[in-house]
This record gives sequence, structure tokens and C-alpha cells, in this order.
Amino acid sequence: MASEAGKSLGAAAGAAESAVRAVQAVGEAAATVDGRLLRAGRRAGVLGMSVGVVAAGAAAGVALERLTVGRTMRLRARAELDAAAPFGSLRGVSRQITADDGTRLYLELDGTARPVRPAAEEDPQAALAATAGGPQDDPDAAPVRRGWFGRLRPSRPALATAPGGALAAPEGSPPLTVVFCHGYCLNQDSWHFQRAWLREGMRLVFWDQRSHGRSERGRSYQAGEPATIDQLGGDLRAVIDAVAPEGPLVLVGHSMGGMTIMALADQDPELFRERVAGVALIGTTAGNWREVTLGLPAYGARMLHRVAPGVLKALGRQVELVEATRRAGSEFTAVLYRRFSFASADVDPSVARFAEQMLEATPIDVVAEFYPAFGLHDKAAALAALDGIPALVLAGAGDLLTPPGHSEAIAAALPGAELVVVPDAGHLVMLEHPELVNSRLAALLAKAARRCGAPLPASVREAADGDPEDTGDLGDLGVQP
Repeated sequence: MASEAGKSLGAAAGAAESAVRAVQAVGEAAATVDGRLLRAGRRAGVLGMSVGVVAAGAAAGVALERLTVGRTMRLRARAELDAAAPFGSLRGVSRQITADDGTRLYLELDGTARPVRPAAEEDPQAALAATAGGPQDDPDAAPVRRGWFGRLRPSRPALATAPGGALAAPEGSPPLTVVFCHGYCLNQDSWHFQRAWLREGMRLVFWDQRSHGRSERGRSYQAGEPATIDQLGGDLRAVIDAVAPEGPLVLVGHSMGGMTIMALADQDPELFRERVAGVALIGTTAGNWREVTLGLPAYGARMLHRVAPGVLKALGRQVELVEATRRAGSEFTAVLYRRFSFASADVDPSVARFAEQMLEATPIDVVAEFYPAFGLHDKAAALAALDGIPALVLAGAGDLLTPPGHSEAIAAALPGAELVVVPDAGHLVMLEHPELVNSRLAALLAKAARRCGAPLPASVREAADGDPEDTGDLGDLGVQP
């Protein structure tokens, strides 16, 4: 008996030693196959070797999932990335508002600037929280807009027009309110770097699109109506009416968020003439999305666009099974997410993991809810409402979801817009190259402030003053204008 036990222990020890050697071999392969990711892991300050092993395992085709030790290391690396990364930790004054169909939309007010209004109209509690920069949950503080009366809009005094067509702010110089609209399968936290940079001295609004993040599932969709981009434009209108009913606006949209802005422009061009002082459209499209190949051969792309809505709808009926499968195949989905999110080879692993978390948090039935709407989106004509407004049109050169040709088409319809195509960048360019995106936003905000006479914090003014405007300097930044 003792002899058999000794043999078993010896065999177990041998197996463990073999597993350790296998993991070490993968680690050696990591140094050769993908040293850049190892360095990125070290820069993140979290288990650089563990992250490198994971990345190299995928690159070298090593089946780490078959090794208990390898899987443990992967899980440990992910846990440490999640614990160390600050992403998603920025919070503001929370509000909930009600869309036209009764859907409750979650938003947060952030930044230290406040709208200029009579003292009697101030909300002391919200103002205190905004000034302190701390979060405060107040879900029922916002006016509830329901039914027909929800369509009534508060009065919005138009900004006076100065010589040359510029807008002059009314007495009191209200600050710019910058409204950020996130993309498909993401949430407001996707603007983490922009939020952290602009909090001081700006008035910011971040909101979760319906069925995303902390917002409620779309009630009209649950009642059997298809989700539409036009509906999202109406939601943005409700957000503006609730928390920014007056003063100059800058609207910033990424991907589906950019489509949301175009939908609102189509519905209410007067709002853009009267109050919108700047627009940023990042990694988005005005239409013809069915022509996007998603990095596939032409025939495969056509087939995918044809069958994907039905497949996703069928998967949306099996949410629990699909979500369990997504979790079980996390290594595969992580590679997939990375391919369609980034183009850089050395993306910080903590940033890549953050993007993965946001995408994983979007249930498959929400993916199915909105996918068909993209093929129907056509707002090229609505871009006329943006003509003459300072605009930034920015795209990643390696974006597989909304290729730069779509941004070029938008810029062609807006001759005064600044077009920036960022090399070595994918769809989530604001996470992949935050400093560059921030610099272009600074230039846009400076133009918007000049247009309406709004104040700007020194940090934004300095970033805009130091930001090159001519083509040669943009080229020095590695940006294709």
C-alpha cells in the first residue's frame, strides 16, 4: 500500500514538474514570439510574465487551457489586471431620465463647471457634489418625461449670431456642456481617458444608451418594436432637455454614438443651428454599413451581413446558454475582441482587458437588438445640419468595423471639418491612443468656445494652443489629415 502511494505521489510530482516545464517553455516562447506584449504587461505593473505567457500562448498556438497551471496563471493575470486598473472608476452625479417610450436612461454629470443660472434655480445638493467632484446617486431628481407631454421641450434661448456667422454667448457666458455618446456594446466608461482629462473646469454629460450599461432595456423593443438609430437620436434629445436645456453644446459620439448624433441632427436641425457649437464624430458612419467587409473576403462579408441578424436573433433567445458559452470560451473571445477593437501590437494589457470587460458585459440579446439597425442607418443627408459647425471627424486606419473611408465620406460632406486618420489604430481609438484623441478634442473645444464666447479651462486652452493646425505638423504627430 505504501509502495503504491509512493508511486502515485511520484507520478503526480512528475506530472506537476512536466506542467511547470511546459509553462516555462511557453514563457520562453513568449519572449521570442511576442516580447512587445511582455513589455506592455510590465508597463501595466501587473504580472508581466503571466500576461506575456497568455499572449504568447495564443501567438504560438500553445493549448494552455489543457494545462491546469497555465489556466491558473491566466486567471490570476486577469484578476490582477482587473484589481489594478482604474478604468470604470470615475463617477459623477447620477441621474435617471425617462425616454419617450418610458425607458429609463442612466446618465452622470461630471466636471467642476456649472451652468450659469439664477441662484434660486440652483440645486444646492447637486451643485455641491459637482463642485466636490464626488459621486452622488439621485436617480429621481431629474424631471420625468412621459407620454405626449414628454415631447414638450423647454424654451431654449438662441445664441446670438456675431459677424462672420460665429455664435456669441448670451449674457453670463455659460460654459460649454460636452455630451459624450458611446458606441455599440460599450457604455459611458469607454470615455475614461477623456473624462479624466476634462473634469477640471468643464461641464460633462455621460450617458448609457438604452439597453447598455446602467440604462434600462428598451421598453419599445421588449414590446415587439425594432430598435432604431432614430430612437437613439430621440434619447439624446431627452438627455439634453433634462440636464442641458440651455447654453452651448458640444456633442461627441463614437461609433453608434456618432450615428445617434446624426439621427438627432436629422430630427432637429434647428437645435444644431441654435445651440451646437461643436461636434466630434469618432469611428462612425453615415450609412452603407452593409458594404463593410469586417476584414473578410468580399463573399464572406456579404454572407455574414445576410445571415448575422437571424443568427443573433436566434442566439438572443438562448441568453443563459450563450453567455455560459462566452465565458467558457473566454480566451477565444478575448482574441476576437482585440482584433476588432485595436490595431496596435503593443496595446496596454489592462486597456485591452477593460475593453473586453465592457464587451462581455453586453448580453447577447442586446447585441441582437441593435445589429439590424446599422444596415438601415442612412444619415448622409442629415449631415447638412452640421455644415458650418466646428467638427472633428476622426478614425483609426485599421478600424475593421467602421473603416476610415466612412469618415472620409463624412468629412467630404462637411468641408470645414477636420479629418484625422490615426495610423496603427482600430475601432476603439479613444482607448488605444487617448493622448492623440484628447489633443484633437482640445482643438475642437477651443474652436467651439471661440464660436460662442464660452470660457475654457487653462489646461484645454494650452493643449489647443500647442496643437498643430497645419498638415505638416499633423504628419509629424503620425496622423494622416
